[in-house]
Amino acid sequence: MKIVFATGNVGKLREASEILGEGFELVSLADVGILEDIPETGNTLRANSLQKAQYLYEKLGCNCFADDTGLEVDALGGAPGVYTARYAGDDKDFNKNMDKVLYELGVIEGEARMAESFGLKVKKVSRRARFKSVITLIIDGQIRVFEGALEGVIAREKSGNGGFGYDPIFIADEYPGLTLADISEEEKNAISHRGKALRAMAAWLHENA
Repeated sequence: MKIVFATGNVGKLREASEILGEGFELVSLADVGILEDIPETGNTLRANSLQKAQYLYEKLGCNCFADDTGLEVDALGGAPGVYTARYAGDDKDFNKNMDKVLYELGVIEGEARMAESFGLKVKKVSRRARFKSVITLIIDGQIRVFEGALEGVIAREKSGNGGFGYDPIFIADEYPGLTLADISEEEKNAISHRGKALRAMAAWLHENA
C-alpha cells in the first residue's frame, strides 16, 4: 500500500518506513510534488495533525497521514507546545529554539535562587518535560488518530551529534544522563513519542488495511 507522509524530513520518513515494514510504501511531500508549507493553524497538536492530513487528502485524494509533535516543558507552562518548530522564530532554527528554552529555564531558576537569597521559601524549579506526537491517518476517507509520549527532563546544555530538533537538550527517563542526541537512532526509535504513535498506527494498518 502506498501512503503519503506529510513530511520532508528524511529522518522521520526513514523511521516511519522501518516501523511500518513490508507491504507499505511511504512517499514524502516532495515525491508527490508538494513543495509549499502545509497550513498549521490549530491550537493543539491534534488539530494541526488533522489539518495537515485533511489538506493532503483533499489535494491528492490518496491514503495519507500527518503528524504534529510538540515539546512541553512544565516550568514554561507547557511551552513550546504547538510552537515547537517556530519557538524562536519562523525560520525553524532548532539551535535558536533550544537556546531559547535553555535561556528561559535559566531565568526562572535564577529568579528562584534570588528569592531564596532573600529568605523566601520557593518551590524547586522542575525541568520535567515531555514530547508528544499525534498522528492522523486517512485511509479511504476514514480518519484514525494515534498518539505517543516520551517523558524526561531538559538538560542544562546541548549534548550529542545524533537526532534532530530538540534531541540535544532532552534526556529521556529511559536513558538518564544522556540526551536523545547521545543515543543511537535504534535506541531512540524504540522509546520515542513518534515511534509509539507510529507503532500504534502500524498495528492498526496491519490488522485493518
